[in-house]
Amino acid sequence: MLKDLFNLSGKNALVTGSSQGIGQAIAMALAEFGATVLIHNRHGDEEAQLVANQIRQQGGKSAVIGVDFSEDDAVESLYRQATEPFGPIDILVANASVQVPKKWEDTTVDDFDKQVNANWKSTLLMIQRFAPAMAERGWGRILTIGSIQELKPHPAMLVYAGTKAAVANMVRNLALQLADQGVTVNNLSPGVVDTPRTNEPTPPIPDKISQRMTIPIGSEGQPEDIAGMAVLLCSNAGRYVTGQTIFVDGGMGL
Repeated sequence: MLKDLFNLSGKNALVTGSSQGIGQAIAMALAEFGATVLIHNRHGDEEAQLVANQIRQQGGKSAVIGVDFSEDDAVESLYRQATEPFGPIDILVANASVQVPKKWEDTTVDDFDKQVNANWKSTLLMIQRFAPAMAERGWGRILTIGSIQELKPHPAMLVYAGTKAAVANMVRNLALQLADQGVTVNNLSPGVVDTPRTNEPTPPIPDKISQRMTIPIGSEGQPEDIAGMAVLLCSNAGRYVTGQTIFVDGGMGL
């Protein structure tokens, strides 16, 4: 039956940056469909524990990981912590990212390095670490979380937008190389979604640019709008989809 294709029972999922916002919604959705879910944030703090507890209260299995991607051994630490509680990871959702909103003229080398390292470099290193075991078992799902800024970059987020575009290109490259090993690689790119990050202050946008960044559907998205597509791409329902960037953006990219 069609609904069985969405069943994630017996699968272990790691969702980085999953203590709030889109990451939290994806983690909760994967758990709802049967996956055991590892919740991650920088410190493995109370916020992450609350999400894991929610999953447990709903009958699921979950554990918490604390890793700071600015540290040199971050990915190795992530791998070790992720595989210890429940075994190998079947589903990797690379959601954690760093965003430093600034005018392009004011962007520093440190701003650049922070965003490139967290958003692009760490994503590659995670895939390098987790994908081989997926390929060996003949089943795996890798999902990167992109952004509408791949198409419509915010003037104050030049570097952030660039890293998201780079990851989207990397997804196409890796998907081709892993396709015959049972591992799909896709990029899920949200538009403007109502999350704590969206509500953080950013430098103002000139009117001539703001007019090009409207949302045809007429409202911001909710994290659950992204989570539904994530479940499809992370399950057997999405087995024939790989190397794609899928925009869930209310038509903003049109």
